[in-house]
Amino acid sequence: MPANLDNIRNFCIIAHIDHGKSTLADRFLEITKTIPEGKMRPQYLDMMDLEREKGITIKMQPVKMDYVLNGKPYILNLIDTPGHVDFSYEVSRSLAAVEGAILLVDAAKGVQAQTIANLELARKQGLVIIPAINKIDLPQAKIEETKEEILKIFDIDPEEIILVSGKTGQNIEALLKTVIEKVPSPTGEFDKPFRALIFDSKYDSHRGVIAFVRVVDGEIKKGEKIHLLSNDVDGEVLDIGFFKPEMTRAEALKTGEIGYLATGVKEPGRVKVGDTITKLEDFKSKTPLPGYREPKSVVFASFYPEDPNEFDLLNDALIRLKLSDASLFFEPETKELLGRGFRCGFLGLLHTEITTERLSREFGLSLIISSPSVLYKIIDRKEKERNVFTASDWPEQYEIQEAQEPWTILKIATPITYIGQVFEVLSKLSGSHIETKHLTQEKVLISYNLPLREVITNLYENIKNVTSGFASMDYQMSEYKIAELVKLDILIAGKKIEAFAKIVPEQIAYQEGKKQVERLKQTMPRQLFSVPLQAAIGAKIIARETLSAKGKDVTAPLYGGDYTRKLKLLQKQKKGKKELKEKGQLHIPQKVFIEMLRG
Repeated sequence: MPANLDNIRNFCIIAHIDHGKSTLADRFLEITKTIPEGKMRPQYLDMMDLEREKGITIKMQPVKMDYVLNGKPYILNLIDTPGHVDFSYEVSRSLAAVEGAILLVDAAKGVQAQTIANLELARKQGLVIIPAINKIDLPQAKIEETKEEILKIFDIDPEEIILVSGKTGQNIEALLKTVIEKVPSPTGEFDKPFRALIFDSKYDSHRGVIAFVRVVDGEIKKGEKIHLLSNDVDGEVLDIGFFKPEMTRAEALKTGEIGYLATGVKEPGRVKVGDTITKLEDFKSKTPLPGYREPKSVVFASFYPEDPNEFDLLNDALIRLKLSDASLFFEPETKELLGRGFRCGFLGLLHTEITTERLSREFGLSLIISSPSVLYKIIDRKEKERNVFTASDWPEQYEIQEAQEPWTILKIATPITYIGQVFEVLSKLSGSHIETKHLTQEKVLISYNLPLREVITNLYENIKNVTSGFASMDYQMSEYKIAELVKLDILIAGKKIEAFAKIVPEQIAYQEGKKQVERLKQTMPRQLFSVPLQAAIGAKIIARETLSAKGKDVTAPLYGGDYTRKLKLLQKQKKGKKELKEKGQLHIPQKVFIEMLRG
């Protein structure tokens, strides 16, 4: 094996959210002196402001580290991954670019639902997995219990589990040495024609699409002509290099290495994650590398620009966002009241919220966002099956013969002391219990059958609240089942607001309608006139609240004089409010749509 392949280790860190991946990555950056001491900051690989504010990793981030062990230099390519279930597609793409993974488990929280899900993803890729227990310095750390939980899901020698503290740095160097010893070198051949797998990308206005690649065979240099196999696109390498973690130029990328290359392709939609890059001269003889399973959107929402003239800006923003978020789905749609917009698909509610925030911050867009919905199926009176992505697509009730909704298998890992509270939350939903497994004497894994619409609301927050943050959940799609569903419309000042419409089970339509108008009353800014807020099914109003008028004392400037002067001013104000109400000058700020999205 060539010496420089033998010196490469490609690996990632996988864990449940908030188990210390980013802090562990910080210690690796310090030990390998990748970041100068004066420039180091906490969670260095979380590059987005949004990640720092929310305290979660949203985007995978590669970094090349140089390290010397026993006099031998090594190149360590690390990919830091997200932990939240909504970003599991980021994790799956990271795993396809590496040979090994550190499975990190919090000593205080133990094995969580997403720990098990990420472990399964790594196993399917055939990666070498190195288990590590983090935060052993915490007073509440349960090291032996956590070891026992890991052994329940992973058949290994207990001695192989490495105990570390990302905060204090304890045993971090030992973990890095274990990665070098156990993770195999990448396979591939230097003398074969160039082939590389795109595992992520971003857009640069000068250099076009920048592809994040794992080189499988051969070598590529700046200035060489390239070809993308699946979309049959030609380009030229305008820039090339590694992640340090900022993009740092290099002469070439070779077999086994992870880096970036600027393709020169200015149309973002023509470069896709999972594609194979070859040299232009070789592409006819090359077979594509195995790509990625296309992610299936489970939550849908319609996005419309507040200003109809910004439709093209929104289109451009979504295309560019998809480069760095391959799981985002969108297609154009037109609604009578909203104009032109896009139906967008997401992997969960947090994914929806993060995308909304990114469109606002990174592209300066003000949006109207519909209530999130799952993909329903309708069998109409003509026996035809129709997909319903959002509430505005819901047909009239007389056209529906049968409605179906998606169900999931939900898994909740919880300390046994909270099992009663978890079942109390679940009992209020319309699902059914499958089984309860003991991970240890202290922790159980509950499996539950549940409609997806109940999972994507605020179930995650409710479970976290009743278990003081110790429980975790993960879910997988199972099947479609028949359901009694209706469309719930929301009217503001007598006008239907399509963006707030929802599809709900008939038996809870009243409670849901009441909840929606109450929430709207809390979030809507008061107007100069009173505004009726109503929930309706068809022509029937089922709930109502009134947003009282913003008060203004028009008589305040007056002093002295008789009452008739004040009365004239009050009558003039009343008339003005009436005219304003009739004109319907009502503005709904974007923050209202985002708040309703969370409801």
